[in-house]
Amino acid sequence: MGGASKVWLYHSLTALNQSLNGALHIALGTPNEVFTQLSLDHQIAQVTWTRRYDPDGIALDQPIMEMLKDKGVEVTSTNGSLLWEPWEVNKPDGAPYRVFTPFFKRGCLAAQPPRAPLPAPQLETVRLAGHTPDLAQHLLPDTPWDKDVVTGWTPGEAGAKTRLDAFIATNVANYKAARDIPSLSATSRLAPHLHFGEVSPNQIWHAIETLKTTVDTYHFKSELGWREFSYHLLYRHPDLATENLNKKFDTFPWLNDETALQRWQKGQTGIPIVDAGMRELWQTGYMHNRVRMIVASFLIKNLRIHWREGLAWFHDTLFDADPANNAASWQWVAGSGADAAPYFRIFNPVTQAQKFDPDAIYIKQYVPELADLTAKHAHAPWLAPDAVKATIAGSYPAPLVDLKESRQAALDAFKALP
Repeated sequence: MGGASKVWLYHSLTALNQSLNGALHIALGTPNEVFTQLSLDHQIAQVTWTRRYDPDGIALDQPIMEMLKDKGVEVTSTNGSLLWEPWEVNKPDGAPYRVFTPFFKRGCLAAQPPRAPLPAPQLETVRLAGHTPDLAQHLLPDTPWDKDVVTGWTPGEAGAKTRLDAFIATNVANYKAARDIPSLSATSRLAPHLHFGEVSPNQIWHAIETLKTTVDTYHFKSELGWREFSYHLLYRHPDLATENLNKKFDTFPWLNDETALQRWQKGQTGIPIVDAGMRELWQTGYMHNRVRMIVASFLIKNLRIHWREGLAWFHDTLFDADPANNAASWQWVAGSGADAAPYFRIFNPVTQAQKFDPDAIYIKQYVPELADLTAKHAHAPWLAPDAVKATIAGSYPAPLVDLKESRQAALDAFKALP
């Protein structure tokens, strides 16, 4: 688990424990050891949990299930994290979809509607004897970074409900038009809550469904659909986070440039929209979806650094570091995944900034070194007059690469593949 995920988990478990009046029992050890001891100490008749679909989760859950069954315990796993099971949405001939649009339109929207969410259960808790480990010691970092990054977020079920209610009330109606503008708070920002199970996709789907007679809900539902598609891919391709789906990319000549990678990670590439996104990520544990595509394209195609390096950084720094979404999305940008953007489709970060951050509001928020520049110069300060460039000399770096030349080098490398 990445550093940002550990921070969120700490606050999420703290909130859950408070909602249970302190009755949450936390054990330290391997899952098999912990469940074996619990089964020895208590008269347990049934164990139930939410099914997982990523390879690590399956590898952890399967032996626990077998061990409990061997001890005569009834074991039940259920789908609580997806709208449809990975094996429920297929082509008419039974084959899995490899392209998102038909997967969502012909598969998901034509399938049985997602189940309606159930009301919150009334739980009876039993306080178990034994020492509860210090969550902070095991989950929070030694540096004070976590205190700032969690500002503005409310991990936990109550925070998820507040976030969903606010999105329904204010942003969903304008989602299609405003979702690509990073300076606006137009997206749902539900991804971390969804990733940690604080809200289910069924709750979100049905909350949106109630608005479909007055609001265009398709585009937001399609975002939930992309999450489903990602999990369907991961379930069938457990190595999605490490291996190219398109084997043509196995021989691609990636560059091993640690300095360039670190400058990308720190938001010091000299490309303002890229640096703004990377700094937003470090400061908030989140990055706007449009900007995620821009920074990913820059890393993969302008710097020609392997997509796995970007995936690893997002895994460590995103609150919503979802194993399926992260892997599928990085492979999509790289051109190596299912329904991938063609490799030759390379985002130009300057034109992207001009289109989606025309007044450079987002750029100046996260790259304050450029606050006094006009929007035109903030988009591409290296093209500004010498007098303007002199005002930021020493405070903001020159571009790490020439955008035109690096783009052509990437295209040439791709064309040379066998």
